[in-house]
Amino acid sequence: MEAPSFYIDIFLQPGDFYFGDSDTRIRTILGSCVAITLWHPILRIGGMCHYMLPKNSRRAPHAHLDGRYAEDAVQLFLKEIKKSRTHPADYEVKMFGGGNQFPSQNVGELTVSDKNIELGRHLLSEHGFSVRREHMGGVGHRNVIFDLWSGDVWVKHVEKVMVP
Repeated sequence: MEAPSFYIDIFLQPGDFYFGDSDTRIRTILGSCVAITLWHPILRIGGMCHYMLPKNSRRAPHAHLDGRYAEDAVQLFLKEIKKSRTHPADYEVKMFGGGNQFPSQNVGELTVSDKNIELGRHLLSEHGFSVRREHMGGVGHRNVIFDLWSGDVWVKHVEKVMVP
């Protein structure tokens, strides 16, 4: 589908969340962080989160949701889905990121990247989402562009070369 003549271009910083309509492009850059994209193919609405860590161990039960954490980012999506009177199964879901930024320092241990990927997958499944595509793990960073008018997501993975 062709881009609209005018669209909103949103850049997500770490911890940001955005949910909008078909006149929107969302971009971000990921290292160990994870981005989840949701797109409703009939209504052409959706969004992206850019979370940094799996869990917010300091959040009080009724505190503001914080997009820096996987648990809260998924809850932000669920709030938007409820507002739009849709269901998690209605959305095309894609996941990106979780690249190990310091592979020589994390030999044999579960990294923040690994934990971000693991909990993100678990939370999506737990809430009835089905991940259609993903580009996760590895070494290096990713540039992600998501067009809400078409549901297309482009990813450029820049692998970090280790010099001995």
